[in-house]
Amino acid sequence: MPAITADDVRSAAEQIAGVANRTPLFRSRLLDERCGTEVVLKAENLQRTGSFKFRGAYNAVRGLDADARAAGVVAFSSGNHAQGVALSCRLLGVAATIVMPHDAPAAKVAATEGYGATLIRYDRYAESREEIGADLSEREGRVLIKPYDDPRVMAGQGTAALELIEDGPEIDGLVVCLGGGGLLSGCSTIATDLVPDIAIYGVEPEAGDDHQRSRTAGERVTIDVPETIADGQQTTAPGELTWPITNALVRDFVSVTDSEIVATMRFLFTRMKLVVEPSGASALAAVMHGHIPVGERVGVTLSGGNIGIDRFRELLAT
Repeated sequence: MPAITADDVRSAAEQIAGVANRTPLFRSRLLDERCGTEVVLKAENLQRTGSFKFRGAYNAVRGLDADARAAGVVAFSSGNHAQGVALSCRLLGVAATIVMPHDAPAAKVAATEGYGATLIRYDRYAESREEIGADLSEREGRVLIKPYDDPRVMAGQGTAALELIEDGPEIDGLVVCLGGGGLLSGCSTIATDLVPDIAIYGVEPEAGDDHQRSRTAGERVTIDVPETIADGQQTTAPGELTWPITNALVRDFVSVTDSEIVATMRFLFTRMKLVVEPSGASALAAVMHGHIPVGERVGVTLSGGNIGIDRFRELLAT
């Protein structure tokens, strides 16, 4: 049995309604011409905390019982899940401890602290965030909210696709950025329920092609921490809960280069006035650079916009 169903996504939509932003859809004639198809962008860079991660985090924290809320939660993240959990806990009166790598973007670290979370830093290349989080959870009795391998998180992330399909024109394709698979598993679950023939694609950075390797191998494959500008996609293996869903429902996994991501960020900023972080631009990068066999109309997630101004200027100058 899959970890979540379409009804779980619909339930999550009810739980986050009025708290999470129902983010807008954007269209561009120039973008359609560049891609050779009609493109509908779901702007999760305009979500609370700057990414889709707030959806799943809030659904997970809100679902805790009174004892679990009193004990507090722990999470691990390079930044966007961290912010989503931190703000969700602040809104619901729950104490949050977040495990973040030393090289996490400064803007994401500052925002997470600003939401009131306690931070524990680690070396992503030498230490295991999963082990640190599990140890804290066991030692302090806190509930561990994983960034993608949590059914409540997965269902919450899927509400992005639910809104896209409800609010936009009919689509025959859906392109979603891919790290551990939380967003993709939730979105593919609801999208295939609402549009059975939809073609779904997951996009990962070229250096972090663990999903492509896993499909080729016929099982989950673990890689080294990928070196890429897309810090939100520096995962090393598909999630245990997300993989059975994405492998079954996703037509193909494709990858994009860092230079393609930067070119897409530049287009979004200069032509559509949208600020998107590298991970947030990867799905559109795949469409703009011909890695997706596009159909009549495709929905694309812009998954986040959490990037500091100095880093944004540095990347766009390259």
